[in-house]
Amino acid sequence: MNKVNIKQFEFENITNPKIKSAIEALLFVSGEPLTIKDLSNSIDEPIRVIETAISEMIAEYEKENRGIKIISIDGNYQLATKSENSDYVQKLLKKNKRQSLSQASLESLAIIAYKQPITRVDIDEIRGVKSDSAIQKLIERELVKEVGRLEVPGRPMLFGTTEEFLRQFGLSGLNELPSLDLYSDKDDDESINLINKEIEKL
Repeated sequence: MNKVNIKQFEFENITNPKIKSAIEALLFVSGEPLTIKDLSNSIDEPIRVIETAISEMIAEYEKENRGIKIISIDGNYQLATKSENSDYVQKLLKKNKRQSLSQASLESLAIIAYKQPITRVDIDEIRGVKSDSAIQKLIERELVKEVGRLEVPGRPMLFGTTEEFLRQFGLSGLNELPSLDLYSDKDDDESINLINKEIEKL
């Protein structure tokens, strides 16, 4: 499903407030992304009504002094905290998944993000060292997952990033990753260092 166009709803809101209230409640209790169809079926309202409501809510959350926002991940919608409040949230939860990642894990995550789907052997070759432990930590933190197997002898496992990766780095999709066009003329070692820096900037 295409991402809802916010700009077309910058005029006065037209959705029944009860529908918005129901959507907010569903997004809150679900704890995971919901599709427009999920919301439509649960609230028993047409998809076009839900799309309009979501668009209005996104605009409202952006304009008002709110601590949450609605994010879109591959056409699904979820409530998330605003980045300016991340210090408070991290203090409460006493954890920060990105900061707790080792350099090896960050390097592996950067490679997987830009080269996925990719095998462990290919990750090892790019990094020049074994990456088993780093990849396992990324899987435990739900930033990386197994996405299939390469159709060659031995059928090695392929790895890719997860929706949690997108949430952690504030991305709607992988197309929002910084472009690596500027790094195409670099050697492998320098290129992966630059890729790693781009991931850390997010």
